[in-house]
Amino acid sequence: MQYFEDMPLGSRTESTETYTFTAEEIKEFAAKWDPMPFHLDEELAKNTPVGGLFSASTHNLAVGIRLTHTIMDDDVAAIAALGWNDIKFPKPIFAGDTVRLVTEVVEHRESKSKPDRGIVTSLNQLINQHGELVAEYKVATMVLKRPV
Repeated sequence: MQYFEDMPLGSRTESTETYTFTAEEIKEFAAKWDPMPFHLDEELAKNTPVGGLFSASTHNLAVGIRLTHTIMDDDVAAIAALGWNDIKFPKPIFAGDTVRLVTEVVEHRESKSKPDRGIVTSLNQLINQHGELVAEYKVATMVLKRPV
């Protein structure tokens, strides 16, 4: 089990697994969750300033969450996610792009009201196959301390 103490400030992890976005999946996800025409129609997307079919931001976040689960060596003593901040999408993720996740603990503090837990904030970054940052966000998570 991975506890609060096992996630020190500055600790950094990179996924060994990657995720490749397909045109079919981009369109399927968008049809259900973000039916913007440029996520659904490849020909239409070619004629936008972006220049091709690209994934919805919520799709990018869902993949980031999935990759987070692939980098955990042990179960995490997480109680709950407390919030997401500073969400950015500096470049689109196109059909055919492959991403990996890099995560770093950027805040690590003990709970003031609950001595058996702490709050860990991680900066999560999706990096494409060209080494470009395509999405980033911070997640604050309440995590149990190691039992005494």
